Amino acid sequence: MVMKKIMNSADSFCDEMLEGIYLAHGDKVKALDGDLRVLVRAGSPRAGKVGIVTAGGSGHLPVFLGYVGEGMLDACAVGNVFASPSASKMQKMIEHADQGSGVLCLYGNYGGDNMNFDMACEFADIQGIKTAQIRVCDDVASAPLENAEKRRGVAGMIYAWKIAAAAADKMMSLDEVTAVTRRALGNIRSMGIALSPCIVPQAGKPTFEIAADEMEIGMGIHGEVGIEVSKMKSADEIVTLMMDKIVGDMPLSEGDRIAVLVNGLGGTPMEELYICYKAITEYVEDIGAVIDSRYVGEYATSMEMAGMSITVMKLDDELSELLDHPASTPFFTNLNM
Repeated sequence: MVMKKIMNSADSFCDEMLEGIYLAHGDKVKALDGDLRVLVRAGSPRAGKVGIVTAGGSGHLPVFLGYVGEGMLDACAVGNVFASPSASKMQKMIEHADQGSGVLCLYGNYGGDNMNFDMACEFADIQGIKTAQIRVCDDVASAPLENAEKRRGVAGMIYAWKIAAAAADKMMSLDEVTAVTRRALGNIRSMGIALSPCIVPQAGKPTFEIAADEMEIGMGIHGEVGIEVSKMKSADEIVTLMMDKIVGDMPLSEGDRIAVLVNGLGGTPMEELYICYKAITEYVEDIGAVIDSRYVGEYATSMEMAGMSITVMKLDDELSELLDHPASTPFFTNLNM
């Protein structure tokens, strides 16, 4: 596969993308002190509110930076494509997000991000800023339930950010925000499949190889190895396979209320995602569970990778209320606003 991208150069790819976002969405986000790699909400921070921040590599729009805005994240540090930002960038955003009540750092479970957030929070603690960290581990394909803390974070991050930010917006304390977010994550599961690789601009070659008639089941959003390579299946078969894995890990019963997120990885037409959503609704109806909230679209991508992920979140009254809380970012608007 030859790299064919609309860009000026691989070296300028991330910064020019960020400049475009600031130009297009300056009413919602801005660069902190002119640093393109640290996005913060436009306007003055809200005094006394717990700060909610994240960080990660570029190449996953709208994740990570697309969820900075009203009712969502206060700040995001971003690195090169699929590369963690530095601890110093994270420290800057934590300092900005702290308005006297502490900061929750909520991010995907990846090595570079883990290490740099640990360092950034140590620096923040020295400065007297209270922090808490939660690593999102929702990918059921990446580790068994008994080793759930080793799982990767994928599209379940969107639900986690939404819950945490809504709790902070309601002026809950850092301990309360952390507790409800952990409870939400205990009720979130995701799984993905990949149909084609992507190309990182600075690498100039595909992240992996797969035959035209094959798909990889359980692959991560950076091209991490999945459970198995299989021949292509129908949409109904793919959904059944994925939902069986999710429900096997987090059983659903008759009357359970859930939120469902069908996420395209960057190269999958919306038409195909809606075909899969239809199959999900039929699967859930057979169980007797109820879909209270649904999102279909591109929420956590991997450049131009074809494929999708499914995220299911079990709801109770509190989680449902927090999920419905108003939010507006460059890439996400709560439909209940």
